[in-house]
Amino acid sequence: MDLITLAIIFAAVGAGAIAKGATGMGMPLIAIPFLAATFGLQHAVAVMLLPILTSNASQLYRFRHARADARLGFLPPMLALCAVGVVGGTWFLTATPERGLAATLGILLLSYLALRLLNPHFAVSGEAARRWSMPVGLGTGLLHGATGISAPIGVTFIHAMRFGRDAHIYAVSAMFMVLATVQAPSLWIAGILRPEWLLQGLFALIPTFLFMPVGQWLSGKLSPAAFDRMTLIFLGVVGLKLLLGI
Repeated sequence: MDLITLAIIFAAVGAGAIAKGATGMGMPLIAIPFLAATFGLQHAVAVMLLPILTSNASQLYRFRHARADARLGFLPPMLALCAVGVVGGTWFLTATPERGLAATLGILLLSYLALRLLNPHFAVSGEAARRWSMPVGLGTGLLHGATGISAPIGVTFIHAMRFGRDAHIYAVSAMFMVLATVQAPSLWIAGILRPEWLLQGLFALIPTFLFMPVGQWLSGKLSPAAFDRMTLIFLGVVGLKLLLGI
């Protein structure tokens, strides 16, 4: 591993870790496009596997008190279908171009943002969440397996339920944890987990745990309304990034 490669990984993962600490998401959304542009998508997904697993395990433990929220009843069926989708999505990672899918997801994400701006009180009810949890979980898993990024479907759905900060972070961390856990053997079977890339992923744990506390400190300064706005801004940036391919 040369120093330039390590510096690129450190910068990309460090930026993603700040977002992860602040909002419970954002590490793959920020790091994977940057790493993929430099090293290729398969390489980027392999490098991010360990940081995604460890960062979400950390946040699941930190926000474990939120699992008592009755509205999280939609989560088990959603996570079960996430696991199914990842296996199929990993095949797409090895065989399918991603540009058209990324643009479509960007449009969907920006449409949700427009809906929230036009109707600030829009929220997905508990009944609707249970009804849609399985198809949303399947789509989330397919997307994550194919691109290493699942937020445009999964996080948008969870955000639309208008949880408080702790329950929101617990739900998205559980989703990311299941996705990464199931993806690991799928990547190994597909021949994507090369030893050198796994070593780079091990190195990426350094910026992960250096910069996540920075994001957590920043989020502690935010009111619930400010946290919601920050999440919406983040989703809007991601939508533009996906749509424009930048």
